[in-house]
Amino acid sequence: MKIAVMDNEYQSFEHDVLVIGAGGAGLRAAIEASAAGVSVGLVCKSLLGKAHTVMAEGGMAASLANVDDRDDWTVHFADTMRGGQYLNSWRMAELHAREAPARARELEAWGAVFDRTKDGRILQRNFGGHKYPRLAHVGDRTGLEMIRTLQDHGVHQGIDVHMECTVVELLKDGDRVVGAFGYDRERGRFQLFKARAVVLATGGIGRAYKVTSNSWEYTGDGHALAYRAGAELMDMEFVQFHPTGMVWPPSVRGILVTEGVRGEGGVLRNSDGKRFMFEDIPELYRSSTATDEEEGWRYTQGDKQANRPPELLTRDHVARCIVREVKEGRGSPHGGVFLDIAWIKKRLPNGAEHIRKKLPSMYHQFKQLAGIDITEEPMEVGPTTHYVMGGVRVDPDSQMSTVPGLFAAGECAAGLHGANRLGGNSLSDLLVFGQRAGQYAAEFAKEQTAAKPAQDQVDAAARDALAPFGRAGGDAEGPYQVQYDLQDMMQSQVGIVRTEEDMQKAIDAFEGLRARAERVGVQGNREYNAGWHTALDLRNLLMVSEAVARSAILRKESRGAHFREDYLEKDAGQGRVNTVIRRGDEGGMQVTQEPIPEIRADLQQIIEDNR
Repeated sequence: MKIAVMDNEYQSFEHDVLVIGAGGAGLRAAIEASAAGVSVGLVCKSLLGKAHTVMAEGGMAASLANVDDRDDWTVHFADTMRGGQYLNSWRMAELHAREAPARARELEAWGAVFDRTKDGRILQRNFGGHKYPRLAHVGDRTGLEMIRTLQDHGVHQGIDVHMECTVVELLKDGDRVVGAFGYDRERGRFQLFKARAVVLATGGIGRAYKVTSNSWEYTGDGHALAYRAGAELMDMEFVQFHPTGMVWPPSVRGILVTEGVRGEGGVLRNSDGKRFMFEDIPELYRSSTATDEEEGWRYTQGDKQANRPPELLTRDHVARCIVREVKEGRGSPHGGVFLDIAWIKKRLPNGAEHIRKKLPSMYHQFKQLAGIDITEEPMEVGPTTHYVMGGVRVDPDSQMSTVPGLFAAGECAAGLHGANRLGGNSLSDLLVFGQRAGQYAAEFAKEQTAAKPAQDQVDAAARDALAPFGRAGGDAEGPYQVQYDLQDMMQSQVGIVRTEEDMQKAIDAFEGLRARAERVGVQGNREYNAGWHTALDLRNLLMVSEAVARSAILRKESRGAHFREDYLEKDAGQGRVNTVIRRGDEGGMQVTQEPIPEIRADLQQIIEDNR
């Protein structure tokens, strides 16, 4: 690594590959690129180890077939395509299903301490939308163990880590990305990163909504950086609302309640005590659904003959069923429903100990935050904004975007999950495509000569970042109210249930919100200035929110996580197109629909064989 201080006092760093984001995808990309012999810089918005990946609890999906030997990559592929309503990039779904087992075993070899079967293999649990028990897990702390393992392995790879740094702009030389410009969040000093290739691994957009399981870093940075650099985005209408987040007390509303609770036998009940999920089972899954609690429980314990409980249907479906119960007056006291794992205590010897062993994080989370013992009483849960299936449009094999030198992996990349992600596919996605992004970014970097970002780009990025300080006082508005109003609007008008009228109101409101954002002013200096950070996040939040709304209003059907009350059915024609977003020459957002490439015949046969 070369470090220098430029004449204008920007701190400057130079790397062959720059990885922006230090979650599972970013760490895996950095490890792979470093192993290829290039210099690697890793930028993280928070502290290393604080990545949102640590909040992924249930497990990583990989067809290891350790619990049910009928599982293999073809079944995993078919499940992923079915869950994504066949809008997935079929090539990405194939690569993911084929390579996930190797990535899981690799993580094990690097020191990940998975839960074990009686004969010592990696234990796997059931999860929504997966035909067989497929999720390799570490209790309900799988994401935390993944980050620990990747960091422990990566620390020996010679990777330069830049913590608490926010990237505000990508820098280009002609059409090619050659670096990034950001600032040190602690002191406010500007930082210039020169690179031959850049990998975006910045996660999702959850902070565009009022109720979310996402941490504060999830402000759509990678999506917006790529868009402004000229890259295409895809399928931004598909935002997943996880069916089970905490709803009480208000201070913790939205915090995730892992699907692992349902995977271990938890059932959903309304205020009448009824398991309402049996009332609305899609025909696609009806033949493989249990008929009572006993059947459902036996299935979650690995009984191959029992059927899957309806609580493990896909997330979009379960979330809408919960919303229905609340709207029709059968919800819990605080606007959710009840998730009951305590009933198992009556069925198993040492049932309470079993629950605490299988779900240690959930036990402590509810005990400490809500004063509830989940071994004794049910939890109150409701839908929470959780994941965006859309993102940067990438080449399925290399993960390069439509801009040379710019790669993307993980949640900020589109394609794998289609219209709806299956639980557990996110963690294996991070490893499979993080590895590929790192590999191909290193190969690209080796073929490039060093490029120097134009000084006028750097100076313009600095001026834009400092602009809020020049607007303090007068008619300037604080950034927090603008952020709140945006989140409130997205939650109510572009949320779980959508209509043309609501979404058009949101689209019409963006011009006013952008104007307010451009008048936002902050006071004080650049050190420890949370208001400044929020002001800079607004531009990204507004961009990704508009992308979601414009994509959603164009798709006039209900499919996967995109549910329209005014278009309740799937449309065959819309089921064969992806929504693509480009930045127009005049700066406006252009949204079109493009045909999905025809699937290979052998993969189509796999889908048919697994219907």
